[in-house]
Amino acid sequence: MENFEHKIILIFFTALGIMLGAVLIGSLAAVLVREPSLAVMLKLARDIKIWAIAAAIGGTFSTFEILESGLFNGEVRAVIKQIFYIGSAWLELKQGII
Repeated sequence: MENFEHKIILIFFTALGIMLGAVLIGSLAAVLVREPSLAVMLKLARDIKIWAIAAAIGGTFSTFEILESGLFNGEVRAVIKQIFYIGSAWLELKQGII
């Protein structure tokens, strides 16, 4: 079973990989169609942020399910963990290269 710290690091780097991969491959496509690659990279980075977070935390439905059960069943620890997981993915997007 993964512990909390390992999962936070895994989520952070998963979101980073999604963002870097999308932006780098997208900029290559921009070069092929003779578009300004920097503009395409910035647009892709803005457009894919929420999907990087959703993919990094393992899909949105399970997260919402845990948040719902935590709020309505009094499982505060599960809610706090999910908030940290989402924050870890969001931190990469705010502090990352892009």
